[in-house]
Amino acid sequence: MLRFQTAGESHGEALVAFLSGLPAGLPIDFTYVHRELQRRMGGYGRGGRMKIESDSARFLSGVRHGKTIGSPITILIENRDWKNWQLAMAVEPSEEAASKYKPLASPRPGHADLAGCLKYNFPEARYVLERASARETAARVAAGALAKLFLKAFGIELASHTVAVGGAVISPQTITFEQVLSLRDREEIVLNCVDPEAEARMKTEVDGATEARDTVGGVFEVIAHGVPAGLGSCTQWDERLDAALAQGIMSIQAVKAVEIGRGIENAARPGSQVHDEIGYDRVQRRFTRKSNRAGGLEGGITNGEDVIVRGYLKPISTLRQPLESVEFATRQTVRAAYERSDVCVVPAAGVIGEAMVALVLARAFLDKFGGDSMGETRRNFENYLDQMRRF
Repeated sequence: MLRFQTAGESHGEALVAFLSGLPAGLPIDFTYVHRELQRRMGGYGRGGRMKIESDSARFLSGVRHGKTIGSPITILIENRDWKNWQLAMAVEPSEEAASKYKPLASPRPGHADLAGCLKYNFPEARYVLERASARETAARVAAGALAKLFLKAFGIELASHTVAVGGAVISPQTITFEQVLSLRDREEIVLNCVDPEAEARMKTEVDGATEARDTVGGVFEVIAHGVPAGLGSCTQWDERLDAALAQGIMSIQAVKAVEIGRGIENAARPGSQVHDEIGYDRVQRRFTRKSNRAGGLEGGITNGEDVIVRGYLKPISTLRQPLESVEFATRQTVRAAYERSDVCVVPAAGVIGEAMVALVLARAFLDKFGGDSMGETRRNFENYLDQMRRF
């Protein structure tokens, strides 16, 4: 079974990603992994932290001479900002740290600050916010890059794009996977939108939020191309692949809603305008669809069309003009604490979304085809493709 976990705090010494279950013999493109980490750091509206960090992945285990060896993979990502937080985030007891440490005075509405303090019985929110921070997603992107390399070996590729920023929404149009994939060729990410006119409007939304000392959310879409029919299951609630994808995207910090295909607009339409009609290509010997409103999943199982998932991102909760809160020590009404943050993170969230979709799909792929080595997995996969052609 493919499993992954992360560890580390936002201003701790490092982040760590742990990934187990990848078959032996997968070549690792280290330049690709580095590029994925850099993509997460880009986009219009990012804050000062991205000027400090220069994320790179250091592999500690599970990869030898450029290939996976079947054992757990450990990846270390150093936090360059750690040098400014060594006292505040000291691991061992320190009188100097205790004397110079400034606790977070008041919890931020919309953040994990207060809920986490109540849960863990902390008198202030430093340890909560450090782990709840979206800085943790750098480790997810590193692990997700390996899942993408694995899927790509079987003809499955992923890409993301921005659908909306604030009130600026991309115009209704047919967007191809090739268009979305081509965004990676850009020198500058900007807001990662395939429509230049819509992207200009999105940029205006970010500028407006910056001037108002506010933040802005939006919507990103992840497309997985080349996914075979048959991943996932309809037999148990926790085996449905759409449910696993929804959990993966919802787990991303600031995501408050998830959509598979055109699920939201489909809810307001009659069935005759929702369900994707079925055809058959006798040359390719495969079933086809005239549309893909289902987003590549029916009954919790992939149907051979592109898997399409959207994440709806709330505005970042750290505001330069803080909202009303309560001081931890006195319980008096004050303004919430402020820490350096971003104005807009929608393009970066799309990259994180790609990582989560890749990890979920790779797990479903291995659940179905298994294999301790890439050769074994490939044989199982090719036998399955032959079975579908003979169906």
